[in-house]
Amino acid sequence: MPNMRMTKNPMPSQDPNVRNKNFKEVTLGYTEEMALDEAQRCLNCKNMPCVSGCPVNIHIPEFIKKIAEHDFEGAYQVIAQSSSLPAVCGRVCPQETQCEGKCVRGIKGEPVGIGRLERFVADWHNAHATVATIAAPKNGHKVAIIGSGPAGLTCAGDLAKLGYDVTIYEALHLAGGVLVYGIPEFRLPKSIVQKEVDNLKALGVKVETNMVIGRILTIEELKDEYGYEAVFVGTGAGLPRFMNIPGENLKGVYSANEFLTRSNLMKAYRDDSTTPIQHAKNVAVVGGGNVAMDAARTAKRLGAENVYIIYRRGMAELPARKEEVEHAEEEGIIFHTLTNPVEILPTDVTDPRDPNYGWVAGIRCVKMELGEPDASGRRSPIVIEGSEFDIPMDCVIMSLGTSPNPLLKATTPGLETQKRGQIIADEHGLTSIEGVYAGGDAVTGAATVILAMGAGKTAAAAIDKYIQEKK
Repeated sequence: MPNMRMTKNPMPSQDPNVRNKNFKEVTLGYTEEMALDEAQRCLNCKNMPCVSGCPVNIHIPEFIKKIAEHDFEGAYQVIAQSSSLPAVCGRVCPQETQCEGKCVRGIKGEPVGIGRLERFVADWHNAHATVATIAAPKNGHKVAIIGSGPAGLTCAGDLAKLGYDVTIYEALHLAGGVLVYGIPEFRLPKSIVQKEVDNLKALGVKVETNMVIGRILTIEELKDEYGYEAVFVGTGAGLPRFMNIPGENLKGVYSANEFLTRSNLMKAYRDDSTTPIQHAKNVAVVGGGNVAMDAARTAKRLGAENVYIIYRRGMAELPARKEEVEHAEEEGIIFHTLTNPVEILPTDVTDPRDPNYGWVAGIRCVKMELGEPDASGRRSPIVIEGSEFDIPMDCVIMSLGTSPNPLLKATTPGLETQKRGQIIADEHGLTSIEGVYAGGDAVTGAATVILAMGAGKTAAAAIDKYIQEKK
C-alpha cells in the first residue's frame, strides 16, 4: 500500500546561521530510510502526469518504484536512459513547476519529492557504482559541440551513446558552462559537475578547453577543415544586461555574471585565490531571479553585514524558485520589493589619488506600485512620485538577465539571430545553416538547466537523423 502521508520528507540542511558563513552544500540529501519512505508516497499512476512535466521525459514512476524495491542502482539506470546529468538536475531543477507540479499527490497535499529522490539516486550511484562506463562502438561520424553547459553536455552524451565521435569545444579553462561559473558551490558542488563530465569522457567524448570558437576557429572551419558533419551550438547566454542609470561605471558595481564567475569558477572566496573579489559590508543585488539569490547569498558568505535584494515588483512576483527565496530569507538576506534603483551614488572623494575615489557609496531608489498587467501577463510596476530614498552601499550587483555573446553571429556568415542575439532555430534545433544546430540559452535566452538539457537532447536526435539520412 502506498504511503498516504500528505507531506514530503523534509530535506535535511545546514543551520542557516552556520551555512551563511561557509560555501558547503546547504542541503544534505535524503538518507536511505527517508528515500524509501518518500518513494512509498508515489501512486505509480498509469497515465504518469509527472513525466509530461519533465523536459527530458524521465520515466519517473519507474525509477521511484525501483527505489521502493531498494534497487537504487536500477533506479539510476532508469534515469540515465533519459538524463545525462541526474546529480545536477536533482539539485537545481525547478521541480515545483515541472514534474512535481504535475504530481497527483500535489492536488490535496504536497507532491512526491521527485527531485530529492533523483538526487538521492544519483548520489548513491556515484558513491557505490563499481561497473565502469563502456564507450559505444564508433559509427565513423564526427560531431562538434560548442559549449560545455547543460545543453552541450546532454547533446554530447546522447550522440556518444549512439557511437558518434564527439568533441566539445569550451571557451573557459574548465568544462561545465553555467554549472561551474554560474551556480554557487553551496547549491551545486563542483565535484558533482566534474563527475558528470568524467562520465561523458568515459563514453568517449573529448573535451577541448580554452577554445573560443569564433576567435581560434570558426564554425566553417570546424565543418570544412576538421571534418565535422554537424555542429551543435550550446554557448549559453553570458552577456550581462545593465540598467543604464548614472553610476553604473563606478568601482564596486558588478554584473552578477562577473561576481559569480569570480567566486564559483575562480574560487575567489578561498584565502589562497589569486582572483580579486570585493568583500563589501553593504551589498545591493538588483533583480529577483535565481541568479540574484545566488549573488546575494554569495555576498553574505563573503562577509557582508547587510545584503539587500532590490526588485521592482512584489514578493509574489519574484521569478526565483520558492526554495531559493526561502533559503535567502533564512540566511538573513533583506528584501526591498516594489523598489527600483534610479542612480548609483559615488563617494564624496574628489582627489583621484585617494583610494576611495570613484567607489560606490550608496544607491538611490524609488518606490513602485503594481498597475495593470503588461504583455507578459504580469502587472506593470509604476513609479510612485516623490518616493526617492537612499541606501548606504559599497557594492552593487546587477542581476537583470543576460543575452548570448555576439561573437558567433559576427564570425558565422548566414547565421540568423533575433534582435537580442538569440540564435534562431526550429523545433529540432536546426539553425539557418545546414548541419548547424543550436539549443539552450543561446536560443531561448537565459532559462533553466533542464530546459537546456531538453534542447540538447532534441538536437542530438535531429543530428543523428540528419547524418544517417545523408549516408
